This record gives sequence, C-alpha cells and structure tokens, in this order.
Amino acid sequence: MSFKEKFISWVGSCLIRAIGLTLRVRIKDEAGYTSGAHRGQYIMAFWHNRMFALTVAFRKHYRGRKAYVLTSASRDGGLLAAFMARFGIGNVRGSSSRRGATALRELQELLAGGYDVIVTPDGPRGPCYRLGQGIIFLARKSGCPIMPIRVEYSRCLRLKSWDRFMIPIPFSRADITLEKLFRVDRAETDEEFEQQRSELERAMQPRTK
Repeated sequence: MSFKEKFISWVGSCLIRAIGLTLRVRIKDEAGYTSGAHRGQYIMAFWHNRMFALTVAFRKHYRGRKAYVLTSASRDGGLLAAFMARFGIGNVRGSSSRRGATALRELQELLAGGYDVIVTPDGPRGPCYRLGQGIIFLARKSGCPIMPIRVEYSRCLRLKSWDRFMIPIPFSRADITLEKLFRVDRAETDEEFEQQRSELERAMQPRTK
C-alpha cells in the first residue's frame, strides 16, 4: 500500500466515522444474524453505492464477527481495501475481468475457515443494481446462504460516479434491513441459474434509486 493510499484511506475513514456518529442507524434483522439463528457463515450482499452505511454499522454492531470483502484488482480496489481495513474488514482482490477464479477460491476458503464474506454484486463498474453471476457461483460452491442487505437514507448526497455513490447527510437516518436468507440450489441448466440470479436481483432492488 502506497503512502498516498494510506493517507487517503485515513482521511476518508475519519470522515466516515465523524458522519457516522451523527447518524440515526436503525437495523431490522429478518435474517436472524444478530440473534445467531443461523450458526454458519454468511455471504453478505449489498449494492456498491450503499457501502457507506455498512462500514458504520459493522464498526458499531458486528465487531465480534470477522469478515472479508471482495474488492477489484484495480488501483481503485486497492484504495477501497485500505478503507475497509480501517474498519476491521479484510479483503480479497479480484473481479470478473481480473483474478476472478482465484478470488472465488479464496472466498470459498475463507467461508470454510469460519469467516463471513461481503460482496457488492454490481461492482466494481456496474451496471448499477445489476447483479453479477459471481455471488451465485460462490453460494452454490460454498453452500453458504446469501444475506441481502438493504440500505435506505432519509437524506443523502450523490457523487457523480457510475453508481451515484450515496453519502448520508449528517444527522439523517440510515435504515438497514438484513433481509431473509437467500439459499442457492444447484442449477442444472443455464435457465435455472439465471432464474436464481434474477430472483436475488429483484429481492435486492432498493426502494429509492
């Protein structure tokens, strides 16, 4: 990690923490995550532009669990990995275009080793709210359920990025819903695989885009 990446990640994490202290975070758990109803590991899934609230929530509420996030093998992915490390979240580098198969194996090994993994299934370049196939492959190979996470802000700013990344305004509300677990069955045909991908994509669509 370069000095520049360390500095940017430090400044950014300080900003996130400062805003996070003012947010009214409400968490609705329909997955049994906080109660421990599911004893195994989770594949957490949320859209790329809602990442801000998840760093805040993970730091406040889920310190007892260890997680790794999938980030791209690009320079932007390196910066994101540096951000996540400051919130106690590890990273695996890879995407559909670079290190995809290797990253998938690493994520499987982490799940088998007792870690949760975090995936933004429309990252790193979109299209926004379009769920890629990788998360379905991972759930099928590992046997672990997917926990869709829905994030809604009462007020936010939007960056001019491909996903219109959302930054909640200080003292606004962040509603985080841990949706019911989504289990992937072994698909025998391409049509069955696409049906499961589409079903999860629909379940994750935000109320506000």
